Amino acid sequence: MPTRVVLRGGEIVSAGGVRRADVAVRDGVIAALGQVEPVDGDHVVDCGGRYVLPGFVDAHSHADGLLGDDGVQRSLLRQGVTSVICGQDGVSYAPGDGRYASDYFGAINGDPAAYAGDGVAGYLASIDGTTRVNAGYLVPAGTVRFEVCGRDDGAADAAQLARMLHLVESGLREGALGLSTGLDYVPGLFQSSEEIAALCEPVARAGGVYVSHLRGGYEANTVVGTGEAARIADRVLAATGSRLPVHVSHLHADADIVLGELETLAARGHDVTFDAYPYVRGCSLMTMPLLPPALSARPTDEVVRVLGDPEERERLRRDWFPLVAHNPSLGPQWPRMITLAGIEASEYAWMLGLTLAQAAGRAGRDVIDLALDVMRASRLGVSIVMAVQNPRPVSELARIFAHPAHVGGSDGIFLGGHPHPRARGTFARFLREYVRETATWSWPDAVRHLSLTAAERFGLGRRGEVAVGAVADLAVVDPGTVADRATYEEPLRDAVGIDDVLVAGVPVLHDGELTDARPGRGLRRASRSARKA
Repeated sequence: MPTRVVLRGGEIVSAGGVRRADVAVRDGVIAALGQVEPVDGDHVVDCGGRYVLPGFVDAHSHADGLLGDDGVQRSLLRQGVTSVICGQDGVSYAPGDGRYASDYFGAINGDPAAYAGDGVAGYLASIDGTTRVNAGYLVPAGTVRFEVCGRDDGAADAAQLARMLHLVESGLREGALGLSTGLDYVPGLFQSSEEIAALCEPVARAGGVYVSHLRGGYEANTVVGTGEAARIADRVLAATGSRLPVHVSHLHADADIVLGELETLAARGHDVTFDAYPYVRGCSLMTMPLLPPALSARPTDEVVRVLGDPEERERLRRDWFPLVAHNPSLGPQWPRMITLAGIEASEYAWMLGLTLAQAAGRAGRDVIDLALDVMRASRLGVSIVMAVQNPRPVSELARIFAHPAHVGGSDGIFLGGHPHPRARGTFARFLREYVRETATWSWPDAVRHLSLTAAERFGLGRRGEVAVGAVADLAVVDPGTVADRATYEEPLRDAVGIDDVLVAGVPVLHDGELTDARPGRGLRRASRSARKA
């Protein structure tokens, strides 16, 4: 590799503004800004007509088990994403042997071949030098609970709580950025506010962040989830004397609800940020909206057996599916609101990209029977894209994204033959729609929302800025052409307009193609002083 990389002829964009300057990079950091004359041996990137931005931080990613995949790396880098935050929604591989996450969350996070079951330290080490992007990790509270309590839905006793605390504290010492919960997933939905607050005490002491998929399904129920997060932070402050920073995952609701809740939390003294993506449809496991939580909590073999039992199926039809119609996002038209994204049973692959209603119509089948059959055949490995009853226009989303507490998060799920386009389009869509087309953000605003604020929130050191001494994670962006190409109809298309990306000063995307370099690393939590140095 060259001893120095020089980005010439572009304009650098920081949170403070846009200015013409070359960028010289050496030993992984930005060494100089201004007029830089190349010398023999330099690797020179012509940035004429383009902007040089700090690499973006995807604050909510499900690339946990897929970071070694070239296609996933390419899709991230073509959006300018150089770092992702994994361990989301309370379920991932470490601590433990990873089998629970591979089973329950495998259709979302993949299966990390490089993780050997040796804790957060081992997971982060498995990333070092094996990928072109960086990844930070949150201790997943649901995984912690499963390691101690298994599938028990009761309250943890004192001994169990002590063991859970040990796992959280170990993960934090090993470099985790904080703790995540997924309170609509198993076993997170069995965790009480009191249990979560106890697990968050070492997070607050360590300067980490509490990240939560809120309880209650968002939308009109958002106030329930944010209220619980506030109570948890209050308990932690009372117990430790330390404020607990709170980050809300994939926040989606009417703008008035979102902005009102943020105002209320700020007035109560809470330190809150949130991520949200520029789409109105969601994506998750089919089991989450279509099976009772108590059933989902059982081992996969047992659930598959229940789904094949005629009496059990009739009981679900009679007692459970009428409740599905009251899901705050889907509503009574739920078969038309659910599109099949990923199906592990090959005999049902024909359903990919169809709604459940469309698939049932083509097959001449009852929609409930078909849904139960595809989950059974796939051993629950089915992911779905979910529409909402009242889609929000760009103007309403813009009100949410304009809030200073917002950061970019794709909630990107890369698996499946017809996944949600957000995995491959989120950050380019932000630049196209909310910078170039609607001017919701200026280019410096984009740096704050998509890079700097997340780097500060998650303790990623000197990332998120184009400044001398900062880590040289950089994206070269064509401001006139950057755009997402992934759509709900064609979700596998990569973004355009970002052809050159550096990670730790090393070119990893050049002229739109991946290089052979793999300088990505597991990002350990940096101290506050290190972030400001």
